[in-house]
Amino acid sequence: MKFSKKLIFWYLENKRIMPWRETSDPYHIWLSEIMLQQTRVAQGLPYYLSFTTEFPTVFDLAKASEEKVLKLWQGLGYYSRARNLHTTAKYIADELNGVFPNNYIDLLKLKGVGDYTASAIASICFKEPVPVVDGNVYRVLSRYFGIHTPINSTIGIKEFKKLAIELMDHEEPSSYNQAIMEFGALQCKPQNPDCSFCILNESCVALQKQEIKELPVKLKKLKIKKRYFNYLVFIVKGEKTVIRKREGKGIWQNLYEFPLIETEKESTIKELLSSEILTSIGIRESELTLFNEETKIHKLSHQHLYTKFYILEMDQLPELGTEEVVLLSKLKDYPVPILIGKFIESFFKTEAFLLHLL
Repeated sequence: MKFSKKLIFWYLENKRIMPWRETSDPYHIWLSEIMLQQTRVAQGLPYYLSFTTEFPTVFDLAKASEEKVLKLWQGLGYYSRARNLHTTAKYIADELNGVFPNNYIDLLKLKGVGDYTASAIASICFKEPVPVVDGNVYRVLSRYFGIHTPINSTIGIKEFKKLAIELMDHEEPSSYNQAIMEFGALQCKPQNPDCSFCILNESCVALQKQEIKELPVKLKKLKIKKRYFNYLVFIVKGEKTVIRKREGKGIWQNLYEFPLIETEKESTIKELLSSEILTSIGIRESELTLFNEETKIHKLSHQHLYTKFYILEMDQLPELGTEEVVLLSKLKDYPVPILIGKFIESFFKTEAFLLHLL
């Protein structure tokens, strides 16, 4: 049986039931594909359900504030996806009257839509025979055909795309694309796949050559950068605090955080007291309390954040400049990085905070 037909047959027998597989509406397919980029299905599913409930149509998403979109996205990571999602929703609603482009080339023009997402939408919604190539597909193809070209190299990307085009099922493009992705996720898994029950085991080059663990090949990642974040959590009369919105193109753009002192290495309280922000408001060592004795390490794709939170209880608001004063009771309404969100959740449960409520 042909490679593509084998996978489709397997898919129809083994596919997981997912809400986005019950529709060919491009809005829902687009949402699911953007959310599942670099995200496991189990993690992305609740967000998909929340978004489709809160924003049933692309017009609803377009009309929402960016802050609301980011808040709903909180915890899913890679926040540029959410910002691009919102921008594209407004473009489709305002410029295209809510109608998505119906082909691969035009879908690629949408902000935040790359080759993979455009191929997925075009094939699933409009039956265009364009192949998807994601991590699961790379793994299946590299093992089955015994390809050692690094999948994250320029040559590798072109080689696998060419092969994917050749293997594309023109009769059932939607089923085939979903089949090969699902096969990679459930059967040809990254670690310890059960090759004895694989429908492709008789002709899999990697299995025959005992190279399952070696494939696919990836070039070594960039060196991980270490950053040291020291957050200042001002508690004013047990009722208010100050936060700021992150600007620029770095991590967490347009999300909120507490005033931050970034240092080149882990710092002591005495060392932090010499920082510009603390000397400007005359903070003494006795007024600075470390909340987490153990440094929190937050891992992003190319950087690790070594983070400490310091509590400063004060009777009046500090004059810091661009910071925004908020009630502690309203803090949870703001979109924040998951690192900050976890701190807020922990802090609200502490005895020190609960005593303020008495």
